[in-house]
Order: sequence, then structure tokens, then C-alpha cells
Amino acid sequence: MKTAVFSTKVYDKDYLEKANAGRHELVFFESTLRPSSVRLAEGFDAVCAFVNDNLSAEVIEGLARLGIKLIVLRCAGFNHVDIEATSKYDIMVLRVPAYSPHAVAEHAVALITTLARKTHKAYNRVRDGNFSLERLIGYDLFGKTVGIIGTGRIGAALANIMMGFGCNIIAFDRYPNKELIGKGVKYMTQDEVFAQADIISLHCPLTPESHHMINRETLNQMKRGVMLINTSRGKLIDTEAAIEFLKDGHLGYLGIDVYEQEEKIFFKDLSEVVIRDDKISRLMNFPNVLITAHQAFLTDTALTQIALTTIENLNNYENETIEQANVVSLEMVR
Repeated sequence: MKTAVFSTKVYDKDYLEKANAGRHELVFFESTLRPSSVRLAEGFDAVCAFVNDNLSAEVIEGLARLGIKLIVLRCAGFNHVDIEATSKYDIMVLRVPAYSPHAVAEHAVALITTLARKTHKAYNRVRDGNFSLERLIGYDLFGKTVGIIGTGRIGAALANIMMGFGCNIIAFDRYPNKELIGKGVKYMTQDEVFAQADIISLHCPLTPESHHMINRETLNQMKRGVMLINTSRGKLIDTEAAIEFLKDGHLGYLGIDVYEQEEKIFFKDLSEVVIRDDKISRLMNFPNVLITAHQAFLTDTALTQIALTTIENLNNYENETIEQANVVSLEMVR
């Protein structure tokens, strides 16, 4: 199939071409998919998109006019896709439901340990020849209560890792994991997790119900000095509220690999320009905030699996042997 691959980075091209092995005609575009770039899909059978591509109703309509019948996502999440529109225009959407849950979970742990021991600050000091230990006092993870919101594959992987640190694990999920319960994980209401945890890590999808689940009300439920980690979706956190609670010290630490306005910033080199997003600029100035640019998935294992599943989705569509677990259906968003 002739496929237009949007939001391409060097690693995308390398891994996809290796997985493809010449079967499909892949044409790579650095541009994100958005209303002004839809025309690039003319003459293609399918488009391949990533998390920050704009797959709104307007874009879907444009793709339909060009005869596109398939969208393959190089990600698990599909909140950026108007599924009502794809259903209306009979465009199939296939995703990568799982690639490497350990990659994301381990990145969450990296954010936790870095913030807890202030190693990011120590690294910068030593590079400047400053070997002082002043203001670098951290805390042990052993014995801390870690609250996990969402115990799917990633949340479960994080729970297992943090148990290895000697942490007490509490969790919220509509569908409790029996294996985790057997290991001592205690399931509670979301409010109870927020109130009792020393560290809270978000591992749930973005839905209308979870949008800004971290807000002034829920932050106020949390312990003073709590650490909040988000490697899931940026819009789970109300950034203005987080800044407010960071300023008064109620939110003790914030580690994020995602940001609610990241499509305008992440995956770009902005080192020589003025960043016009005042919220992220403010966050970058807090010493107890650690931001990474949506790199939790960025491991060889994860990139390999994403590429293999993406090509497999193209193969299966072409052969009419669709893997139903990879289909994004209208029922999933209702």
C-alpha cells in the first residue's frame, strides 16, 4: 500500500523501513498532519500518524475527499482522532495497542528517582565545577506510599517496579488487577488514592471524564509535598492549577513527559527561539519540576514493536485479515 507517513523523525524512518522490508511504498513527511497539510496525502492509499498529528473532523473530511480509507496510528492513544468522523466517512483506524509497557513505566521511575534525589540539579552543578551538597537533600523511596491511577499494562509494570523499592502500592482502576492484588496492591477510590499517596503516577487514557482530572479540587485532596508524575496524556493535568499549587508548596514535585499544549512545542528544536507558551516556561523555572519531551516510549524495544505492528496493520488491511484488538471503533469513544 502507498502510505503517507506524517510527523517523521529519523528514528521513525529507520525502524519503519526495517520492519517494512520493501513490502509497502512508504513516503515520509516531516510535517505534522493538519488541515494545511492534508493535500500531501493525495494519491495515497493510507496515512500513518503519530500522537501530535491533528486528526480532527476537518482533517478526516479532507482525507476522505482524497480517497483515504485507512489511518494507521504509531501509538496506543487515539484521543487526537475524531472517531465519529472516521466512522462517518468509512475510514478504518488501526493502532498499536501495546508496544513496551516497561519503557513507559521505567521512564516514570526515572522521573521519580531523579526528583526524589535531585540528581538533575547535582548533574548541572558538577558540570559547573560545583561539588557542594547544599540544598540537595532528598528522601528514601523505601516505605513511601505510591498511588497509581490506572493499572493497565503500564501501571501494572510500574507497580511491580516500585514494590521492588519497598514502596506500599495503592491504586485506582475500574477493573482491578487480580495479580496485583495477590502481590499486596490495595485498590481504593480515586479520592482515597489522592489523599493517601506520597507519590502519584498517572497511567490512564484521556477521555472526557479524565480531562483535567488533576485540578484545584483534586490537588487540594493530596498531601502537602506530594510528588505527581504524568507519562500518560498532558490534558490529564490542569497546568494552571499545578502551577498555583507548586507556588504555595502544596505540590512538592512534578515530573511530566507530556504537556497539555505539547503539540506546539514537543518534537521540535526551539533552542534558538522564544518559547511563547507562558505556562511551560513557568514550569521550566521551578527547581522541583522535571520535564521530558514525550520520550517515555523512546527505547529500541518500543520503537521496534511500534514499527512491526504498524506494518502488520497495513499487511492485515491489505489481506483483509484485520486484528480486531488493533481496531479503534466508535463504541470505544461512546
